[in-house]
Parts: sequence; C-alpha cells; structure tokens
Amino acid sequence: MAITDTMPATSDSRSGRDVFFALGIVVILAVLFLPIPAFLIDIGLAFSIALSVLILMVALWIQRPLDFSSFPTILLIATMLRLSLNIATTRMILSEGNIGTHAAGYVISGFSQLVMSGDFVIGLIVFLILIIVNFIVITKGATRIAEVGARFTLDAIPGKQMSIDADLSAGVIDDKTAQLRRRELEEESSFFGSMDGASKFVRGDAIAGLIITAINIVGGIAIGYFRHDMSMGEASDVFIKLSVGDGLVTQIPALIVSLAAGLLVSKGGTRGSANQAVFGQLGAHPRALYVAAVLLVVLGLMPGLPLFPFLALAASMAAVGYVIPMRQEREAAEAREAAKQKQAAKEAEEKDSVKASLKTAEIELLIGKQLSTKLMISHQELAFRMGKMRKKFAQQYGFVVPEVRLTDDLSIPSKSYQIKVHGTVVAEYQMRVGEIMVLLGNREIPDIPGEEVREPAFGMRAYSVPEMFAEDLKREQFTSADNMSVLLTHLSEVIRNNLPQLLSYKDMKALLERQDPEYRKLADEICTSHISYPGLQAVLKLLLAERVSIRNLHLIIEAIAEIAPHVRRTEQIVEHVRVRMAQQICGDLSEAGVLKVLRLGNRWDLAFHQSLKRDAKGEVREFDIDPRQLEEFGQEASKVIRTHLEAGERFVIVTAPDSRPYVRMIIERLFTTLPVLSHVEIAKGVEIRVLGTIS
Repeated sequence: MAITDTMPATSDSRSGRDVFFALGIVVILAVLFLPIPAFLIDIGLAFSIALSVLILMVALWIQRPLDFSSFPTILLIATMLRLSLNIATTRMILSEGNIGTHAAGYVISGFSQLVMSGDFVIGLIVFLILIIVNFIVITKGATRIAEVGARFTLDAIPGKQMSIDADLSAGVIDDKTAQLRRRELEEESSFFGSMDGASKFVRGDAIAGLIITAINIVGGIAIGYFRHDMSMGEASDVFIKLSVGDGLVTQIPALIVSLAAGLLVSKGGTRGSANQAVFGQLGAHPRALYVAAVLLVVLGLMPGLPLFPFLALAASMAAVGYVIPMRQEREAAEAREAAKQKQAAKEAEEKDSVKASLKTAEIELLIGKQLSTKLMISHQELAFRMGKMRKKFAQQYGFVVPEVRLTDDLSIPSKSYQIKVHGTVVAEYQMRVGEIMVLLGNREIPDIPGEEVREPAFGMRAYSVPEMFAEDLKREQFTSADNMSVLLTHLSEVIRNNLPQLLSYKDMKALLERQDPEYRKLADEICTSHISYPGLQAVLKLLLAERVSIRNLHLIIEAIAEIAPHVRRTEQIVEHVRVRMAQQICGDLSEAGVLKVLRLGNRWDLAFHQSLKRDAKGEVREFDIDPRQLEEFGQEASKVIRTHLEAGERFVIVTAPDSRPYVRMIIERLFTTLPVLSHVEIAKGVEIRVLGTIS
C-alpha cells in the first residue's frame, strides 16, 4: 500500500512538474521586489490574461463544481500573479513614466490606446465602471453564494453521513461505494469551505486594483511635475494614461476570474456544463419562448423603436421554440430505442448464459414443429387469448398466474405439444393438425369420415374430422373445437389443476401489499404471533388445491385471525376458513342459484366416522380405514358419479364436517375436479337439489 501511495509523487518528481511549479511561485514572489524589464512585463501581462481565460473556460465546461476542486488554489495564484505584475508596472510607471506611454511596456500602451482612444478621461470612466461591475455586482454576489453554500454544506454533512451508513447497513451499497461517497462528501465540504475564503481574494483584488491605480495617478503626477519638470497637464496626460492602462490590463483578467468564480459557486447541484444547464433549462419551455417572441413583436411595432432587431429576435425565439420539442421527441425516441436495444442485448446475454439454463419457466408450452407452423399463422391471436385467459384466472381465483412461455421444440413429435410447470412435464397431447374435434358426450358418432379420440383436458369422448366438414357438423348441431381451442382449453385446465404450485411466496406477499392498511396490519399481527407467512401461504395453497378462490383475501385473513390462536394444524385452519367462506363457495358452485348435491349415504358416513382416530382432546390424529372398504367405496362412488357426469350435470358431494378432508382425498384421485363440501359449508339461503346418494 505504501508503494502505491508514493508512486504518483515519484512520477511527479521525475517529470519535474513540482520543481517548475515551485520555481513559478518563487518568480511571482521575486517580481514583488526585483525590477524587471518592460518586455518581461508584457509577457507576464499576456500570461495573466491567458490564464484568466483558461480558468473561465474550465469553469464553463466542468460537469460539477467538485471537478474543479483546485479552483481556490488557482485563484490565489492568479491573484498573486496579477498583484505582483501590478507592483512591477507601478515601479516602471513611477520610474520611467516621463519617457512616454511606452514606459511600462507595449501591452499597457496598447490597452490605453484601444480603450481610451487617446483621451484619459474616457479611460478613467471605463476603468471605474469595470471596478464597480467587478466589485459590487460579480464579486459581492459570488462571495455571498459561496458563504451560504459553505454553511449549508457543512450543516448537511451529518445527515448525508447517516444516509450513507443506512444504505450500507441495508445492503443497497457495498463498502467500496460507501468509501467513495464519504470521500466525495469530504471533498465537497472542503471545497465549499475553501471557496468561502477564496472569494475574499477576488474581493480584495478588486479593492487593491482601485487603490493601486489611484496611487499610480497621484504619485506619477507628483513625480513628473516635481522631478522631471513636466507641466501639470503633460504629467496628468502621461501618468493617467499609464495608470489607467495598467488598471485595465489588471482588472480585465480580474473580472474574468471573478466571473469564473461566480459561475462555479452558482452552479450548485446542477450537473453538466454551464451551456447545458443554461440552454437546457431556458429552452425546456417552448411556451416561454413563444410569449417572449410575441412581446418582442409588440415592442418592434411601437413607434420610435427599430423594427428589424426586435423582429429578428422574435423570429429566432419562435424558431427555437418550434425546433426544441421536435428535438426533444427525437432524443426521447433515440433514448427509448437505445434502452430497448440494451435490454434486448441484456436478455440475449442472459439467455445464452449458464445461469439462464438453470432458471426454469413457471409455465411453459412446448410445441412441435408441424403444430408450430400451423399455429404460427395466428400467433398474435394465440398470445391475445392467453392474455385473456390469465385475466380470467386473476378475476376468478384472486391472483395473477405467471406468463406462459412459448417454445418451439424439435425434440418432441412434430404434431405434439407439452405443458411444463416448473420445468416438469405435467401434460402432453398429440394433435391432429388441420382437423377439428367434435365433442360427443352421449351422442352417436356423426356420419362423417373421422376417428374417435379423447379430448385432452377432461377425457371426454370426441371425434376428429377434417376441417372441410365444419359446416356439416354445425348443421347437425355438434359442438366442435379447432386445434388452438383444444390446446388452450387443455392449458387452462392444467393451470387450474396446478394453482397451488403457481402461488409463490412473492405472489402471496404482493397480494398482502394490495390489501387495505388495516388488513395488512392484521396479517402482520397473526403472522408474527400465531402463524408464519409460509404458514399463511400453505393455507392459501390448500384452498386453491380445491379450486376455492382467494379473491376475498380480507375475509380469509379475518377467518385465520379467529382460529389461529387456538389451533396450529394448517388443515384445521383451512376447514374453519372454508366455513367462513361458505357463501362464496356455494355461489361459485351453484347454477342459477341452485346447488346440486350428491350425498354420502348413512353407511359410508358411519364408516368414515369410525375410521377417524382421535386423541384425548377429541382431535383427529389419523385416518384408518380398511382397504377393502376403501376399494368398495371407490367403486360405488365412481358408478354413481360417472352417471351424473355423463348426463352433463354440475354437482358437489356433501359429507360430514370431520370426514370431509378424507372423502375429498379419495374422490380427487378418481375425479380431480369434483368438489366435496361438508354440511356446515352450505350457506344459508342456498337452494339445494339432491341428485342422489352414494350408498
């Protein structure tokens, strides 16, 4: 570390810049005491003007004030350079002024001729005006800005340090970024503190220039009149020209440096160069430019005022006001295009990366080559219908299912498709491309060439025929579906069967965040004292597993809050929630206000009741039924249920509350989508139609 720190100093020493810099400071100090010839004074004055212009240009083009943090040091050196040259020219004026206006060099003589036009009164007035502009306007304002900026910067340091520490603790930034921000904060406070003091250099320089010029005038006239036997008028003409010329040569660089200091401290927190800040903000409001243009036109039409300059400026402002919105729109479009290309490149890079191969889609639809070619013609319709399907799921079940990733897969049969959930194939089917599927139900096969098949979503009897017979089937009132409808119906049913796997922890937290503040607070209370957030997610998953919608999440939270302090098992909490949501469950399962039910007979109610083993508290701890009874129940239930399903009826099975979960466990293996309710889950006011019993 020590070697690294000493390398810049060693490099600086080898290049000799530190020696030249020290010699330059020594030369400036030497000029204060040693007499120098006039041609060296010309070189020094020209260098002073060039240095001041350089300082101004840097102040204009820096992006932020801290990029010119050496400005206080440079300001001190430039001030000392001007003062030393001022003293050298004073020495030359007082000692050699009697020989004429070239006594102090050609730079001062040239300025006196250029500005004064041979009349020292004009030069004196111009000099005094420059002094007033520099001292009262620029210097005073810059000093005040620097003083206030230093005060506010120093007052804000504790808060900024706390903000950096908080970001570091929260993991928003790392240690290296925190060190950089702390170093920048230190530099900012040091810079504005230095600028507060350095602005006094500018103010003192203006006062010193005025005093030195007055001394030169009074002293020069006195020396010319008493020592060199010059007349009072001749001495006044020569020494005032020299003194005012010297003052102008000194004050012009001082004015330029003062302007640079003012630009630097007035920049504040604005980023970008001065022209970007000024033109970008002045030109950001085209309406202001139009109003200014109208005002200039009105002024140009006033009697006595010149028309051309006002109309020219009005036209310029109106043109700028017209061009700026177009340019802003073009730049915004270019920025959007660049951001889109950057995002596409990032996605392509992520897609090709090893990490991308480890990430699996939550829902993925893989399509064979021939089927993909068939569906590609209506690819937009497929994406639109998938979007509508996701919206329907969100309205029906209360959460947004993940987007379906479409993938062309050459490894599967060309007419087939596969549906994956979390990377695992859960369904697949071989489509008859170019044919339509007729749903038969209990009807006879139509007298049309085709082949009997099974519908993939529900396993119903179906008949596949060529698309040319679609009109014939419609006349015979058969229900048919094309390839896309069959695929989407199958995909919809697969998603519905896998809703618990698709409700992630992130989705659950997002659902809670969308609740009213009172329910968010209630969820936080029960999840910190009685049940965990994963436990709440487990409750929601068990509800979705039986296709119970969680759209009324606030009711679910209330029901959990009621039961969670008394029981711990998730299954018991779910049963209580189902009872509280009886109205919603019955409403979703009924048709035209009528709930069709298929009851368990007394024999099976008693069999299931006797199979429940309870502990000392009366709670069910296991389900123990004779396998022969279980097989017999499955056969009887399948026979009765299939009869009503083939008749196209929508119904539910009703059983006792304590045995409902176990009846559901058996029924779902035979008929996945068939709901099982308990007696206490049938809401008040619901009309019930009993279809029969399983007995």
